Amino acid sequence: MPDSVLWAVDLFGRVYTLSTAGQYWELCKDTQLEFKRVSAATQCCWGIACDHQVYVYVCASDVPIRRREEAYENQRWNPVGGFCEKLLPSDRWPWSDVSGLQHRPLDGVALPSLHWEWESDWYVDENFGGEPTEKGGWTYAIDFPATYTRDKKWNSCVRRRRWIRYRRYKSRDSWAKIPSKDDPKQLPDPFNDLSVGGWEITDEPVGRLSVWAVSLQGKVWYREDVSHPNPEGSSWSLMDTPAEAAQISCGPHDLLWVTLWEGQALVREGISRNNPKGSSWSVVEPPTSENGIMHVSVGVAVVWAITKDRKVWFRRGVNSHNPCGTSWIEMVGEMTMVNVGLNDQVWGISCDDRAMYFRQGVTPSELSGKTWKAIVAGRESDRSHSGSSLSLLSAGCFFGDEVRGSGESCAPSDTDASSDAERPGPDQPVPAESLDCPGDPKGSSASGPGTSRTTEHPVEVASPATQTPRPEPRPGPASTPAEVPWTNIDLKEPKKTPSHPVAGLPETTGLSSLEVLPLGLEEPYGADDHPLWAWVSGGGCAVEAHSVLKWFSVQLGLSPSVQTLSLSITPAQTAAWRKQIFQQLTERTKRELENFRHYEQAVEQSVWVKTGTLQWWCNWKPHKWVDVRVALEQFTGHDGARDSILFIYYVVHEEKKYIHVFLNEVTALVPVLNEAKHSFALYTPERTRQRWPVRLAAATEQDMNDWLALLSLSCCESRKVHGRPSPQAIWSITCKGDIFVSEPSPDLEDPVHPLPCDQMFWRQVGGHLRVVEANSRGVVWGIGYDHTAWVYTGGYGGGCFQGLASSSSNIYTQSDVKSVYIYENQRWNPVTGYTSRGLPTDRYMWSDATGLQECTKASTKPPSLQWSWVSDWSIDFSVPGGTDQEGWQYASDFPASYHGYKTMKDFVRRRCWARKCKLVTSGPWLEVAPIALGDVSIIPESPGASGNGHSVALWAVSDKGDVLCRLGVSELNPAGSSWLHVGTDQPFASISIGACYQVWAVARDGSAFYRGSVSPSQPAGDCWYHIPSPPKQRLKQVSVGQTAVYALDENGNLWYRQGVTPSYPQGSSWEHVSNNVRRVSVGPLDQVWVIANKVQGSHSLSRGTVCHRTGVQPHEPKGQGWDYGIGGGWDHISIRANATRAPRSASLETAGERSGEQGLPSGPAQVAGALQESLGPICC
Repeated sequence: MPDSVLWAVDLFGRVYTLSTAGQYWELCKDTQLEFKRVSAATQCCWGIACDHQVYVYVCASDVPIRRREEAYENQRWNPVGGFCEKLLPSDRWPWSDVSGLQHRPLDGVALPSLHWEWESDWYVDENFGGEPTEKGGWTYAIDFPATYTRDKKWNSCVRRRRWIRYRRYKSRDSWAKIPSKDDPKQLPDPFNDLSVGGWEITDEPVGRLSVWAVSLQGKVWYREDVSHPNPEGSSWSLMDTPAEAAQISCGPHDLLWVTLWEGQALVREGISRNNPKGSSWSVVEPPTSENGIMHVSVGVAVVWAITKDRKVWFRRGVNSHNPCGTSWIEMVGEMTMVNVGLNDQVWGISCDDRAMYFRQGVTPSELSGKTWKAIVAGRESDRSHSGSSLSLLSAGCFFGDEVRGSGESCAPSDTDASSDAERPGPDQPVPAESLDCPGDPKGSSASGPGTSRTTEHPVEVASPATQTPRPEPRPGPASTPAEVPWTNIDLKEPKKTPSHPVAGLPETTGLSSLEVLPLGLEEPYGADDHPLWAWVSGGGCAVEAHSVLKWFSVQLGLSPSVQTLSLSITPAQTAAWRKQIFQQLTERTKRELENFRHYEQAVEQSVWVKTGTLQWWCNWKPHKWVDVRVALEQFTGHDGARDSILFIYYVVHEEKKYIHVFLNEVTALVPVLNEAKHSFALYTPERTRQRWPVRLAAATEQDMNDWLALLSLSCCESRKVHGRPSPQAIWSITCKGDIFVSEPSPDLEDPVHPLPCDQMFWRQVGGHLRVVEANSRGVVWGIGYDHTAWVYTGGYGGGCFQGLASSSSNIYTQSDVKSVYIYENQRWNPVTGYTSRGLPTDRYMWSDATGLQECTKASTKPPSLQWSWVSDWSIDFSVPGGTDQEGWQYASDFPASYHGYKTMKDFVRRRCWARKCKLVTSGPWLEVAPIALGDVSIIPESPGASGNGHSVALWAVSDKGDVLCRLGVSELNPAGSSWLHVGTDQPFASISIGACYQVWAVARDGSAFYRGSVSPSQPAGDCWYHIPSPPKQRLKQVSVGQTAVYALDENGNLWYRQGVTPSYPQGSSWEHVSNNVRRVSVGPLDQVWVIANKVQGSHSLSRGTVCHRTGVQPHEPKGQGWDYGIGGGWDHISIRANATRAPRSASLETAGERSGEQGLPSGPAQVAGALQESLGPICC
């Protein structure tokens, strides 16, 4: 998970943020404003200032917020003067919007507020449906409105062209006041509360926000059109309520609760994608009739509330189908407010000392959590105060870790107060009894919200008055936090003098029957030593169950003696100790081994055997899983070389038989995607050609991981492949998301006798990705299914590979989220309309995309047992072809071309349902936050090239279609430093950079583009050139080598760009190479590797096969044929790091000189088998 922040407001109106990766509160940059409330989302935060005005804080990002403004210029043909702006009276405006109904002159389009700025001037869009138009950008039609074409015909009487201008949001990392264009008489009265949510409403468009507010008069308002491209929204809409509202809370999904002044709660029902405002209100009664609801906070499936007696309540049975819930449960603690954030995590502010607490133990199975734990986090300003024990102890909030029972007194009584003599002074060490009393629970109980402060074991210490006199505070409204006296805070009657501080250890009392809270430690603290919180918002704070937070410990809270001890140890002393220990170990080894060196080895050859029980997918029909015994025998020869054999013993017709596999012949060990079994497959060259690997299944996931790790380690030992992959390795990904790497052989690209692909050895690397891209300088990036970017750390192993099969460092936790899709199918009936009863020949009414497999909501499981559901089923409105408001797609029959509207000829319809699942694993990958990516490309570099000190060029496309250039990428810093945004007129889908800095890209509409003037000194280039696509084809991917440019269209056709030269890098035309291709990768030697959709084979496993294009030569750049490798089930391959060329022999030297690679530097080749490392790019 990327670092996210928790937002909070203290009693003085200052806004702070606390990162999930940090341990200090950081003050918000805009310090001039004072706020009452804030409500955060992932990328922004809304707030109400003390002037009752609404502000929005949009977090800075390398990707700007751009909004396209467009206007259409319309003309009609005149027999006298040709096309002109003189239109008929019934025609549209000469300058209009796309519908022609609104007048929209260019000089009449203004910026919506002062927070925007124009990015450029108006210009004509010359792209039409993925194809470039003629000069001028005109499209023609018979009349208004009609179907427009880019070609002028004899009956084209009207024409139009689109003008485009982009505006950019400039007020980022600052509080921007929300403008209002409403009638001053209808302006909303000052706001009292505000809540942001709705970004995960079922199938809501990405970036849409629901902003709700409550005014001082008790009215509820809704902010229209708030989204990522429009962070301010447009206007406020008044919502009718049955009574006056006091406070409001909106969850990430469709939950919205409002508290009333009478103590009841209102629940909004009917919130959906098409109606984000909802339709009606329902009333929920408070937990008790004596104390009404004062505060409420909602999440995805939870509701927390505070009643007027400060008790905390949890609402049971809340979900999207029942937003009102069923009943109330009282929780431990007394709070002034609570807030539910992402993943239904909960924060609260205690009522007695204004301390902030985090609810631990909140999981999907236990939404109420287990215990409250104090957030012990200091402020950034506290880092400089480390000269004394007082400053060390004040680096964080030293109140208790857990919360006591709810039935205890909130405010301390006068009898609980102690004199100054009972409190340690600032320069006096605290007695050990008050610091740590683990053996006496009564003397070390927690102090949290709602705890009493009676003293069970008073601690006698000297009076601090004799050591350090404390100045008297200056009362007044302008007093600063440093002037607040060192005392406990009582919200009703704050103490004005420091003569009666609260001290002592609280008494252990009875806890609520619902929870048993562990007792913790309370340290004395002053009111000026920690912030006094007024509000907290966790809507942008993502805390996972496995997250390790630094909020609950204070790093600076060490005693001076401990610090002195640690500081007294110098690096020279440490080095001396290490040297001494090493010498002692060396002498001990000599003593133990010296007297036995003349003995001969008792065993010259060792045999090691591991046996177990697995299941095997038998070779004969009917194919089924059979129970087998498996034995792995490992031999160690005289030279220390190891070899292994895997025996599989089975019984057929009461006869015992076995098959064996030499592990030095195994080319890949692949986990198989299976919903019900933990299975994996063993490939050998022969079985790769047969498309029939050895498939084995284990009873448990741990058993499968153990066998995978052992077999993989044995295969690597047999082939003497160890450690991290080389910089020029070939990377690939299976359809399961597993990552594999292969060390390239020098004969792999031999022009005469290339190494067959089925003999390549693939070993697995930990992690889970969808896309991987490599570079010969060791820079490797990946993208997960959830569009998270990852960078390779240099390790190996992780996941199921532990111990010797994994590196001890550079392994990190990695998570991924993907969606599972099923389809609901219906056929039209003349009597009842569309129903779930189809014809006998129809597909299943609940099926997969093909209709061949029955998939219902109840029977559909995650892709494998390693995945777990993290959401419910929801309608997917983003399917190709569009949908109606209910998500349906219509067609004449199954299967056919689907569209999002109903016609008279449509007799069937379908809609797609999606459900998210999550996987947590580990691998040598670090997350590159915070921008989600859709595609990435790293410049390939040829052997012999010189880096010249340039950084590695890396381009990417975000999940929203923005084109980005990464700055600062190098071998030492593969993650780079920052993103540079490259402007485009439309969202892009794929991008690739060649060895000579030629950047090609494919837009989402299937059109191709070339970026001009890209160089190390100008990494972003200057402009885009529109390249016509192949006739009647929409491109979806492009890959560029040193000189070769290949593209792939949506129908699986592979195209080669003819005529690409250094003087004309755009090329001249597209030439068809092959079909049946899913993915293409072009390397630094212009070698071409693809993932074939289906190759010759009798099994479905052949789908997704690695294939190598053979015969690629300068005079034959398209190659001659295909060599089939590992498969199937492969989704992605990257050959772009492999610059290993075949060695030149004497017999081939003449042929090599005659057919030398175009654009490559000539020179002596390195010794056969040695991996050549390129140092940088060269230019054509």
